[in-house]
Amino acid sequence: MRIRFITTGGTIDKIYFDALSEFEVGESVVQHILTDGLVDFEYDVVSLFQKDSLEITADDREKIRQFIADDDATRYIITHGTDTMPETAEVLKALTDRTIVLTGALTPARFRTTDAVFNVGMAVATVQIAKPGVYIAMSGQVFEAGAVRKNRAENRFEAKG
Repeated sequence: MRIRFITTGGTIDKIYFDALSEFEVGESVVQHILTDGLVDFEYDVVSLFQKDSLEITADDREKIRQFIADDDATRYIITHGTDTMPETAEVLKALTDRTIVLTGALTPARFRTTDAVFNVGMAVATVQIAKPGVYIAMSGQVFEAGAVRKNRAENRFEAKG
């Protein structure tokens, strides 16, 4: 089984510049997470862009959708910023013959305490066993696209409703 990882940036890849007290999206950490995790499955990593999710546009979402539509893989994990992850998942729902899992982190992967590694692991498990569709793996849960929202006040993802 081969899994294609698509990286788009977001908090998972942010670097903190202490002297400036600001963050910047850096290179993807997915390869490091998979190497450190000693994974034993086929995968590759494709970087489409390095953006904070608040900067992701409708054109960017279409670029992701078109890349997957034109690609030959059937299982995808997309690392994405958390603020607009549900919106991107909605756009990808039209791709009904693929299993797509979006994930990211609420704190940068480079921090000592982060949810990044756990979330990537959840996404890997989900993409291997879920039926074709679009999912979000965050906050220790897996949600179907369209049925999830980010609760900014509680800093977690939760089911809508």
